[in-house]
Amino acid sequence: MSHHSNLLRAIFLDPVSGNIHWREVESLLHHLGATVEPSHGARFRVVLNDVEGTLHHPHHSNVCTKQDIKQLREYLAKAGVSPPLS
Repeated sequence: MSHHSNLLRAIFLDPVSGNIHWREVESLLHHLGATVEPSHGARFRVVLNDVEGTLHHPHHSNVCTKQDIKQLREYLAKAGVSPPLS
């Protein structure tokens, strides 16, 4: 769990990290109990805690952009997920 805890902290960290890989994000979402399904193009439909959202897979690399991480952060917050306090 410590890897997922560290990733959650990194996602909610300011300034936004520019070094988070999509496969780590996808693994975290599955760990949290989300369903992640390909949608259109680079979009993925995500459902977590009955909250539906759309996330973007990075286009030309496996590293998420800062904008992708901001969208992920907003989605996780709407779904009731926050970083661990310790």
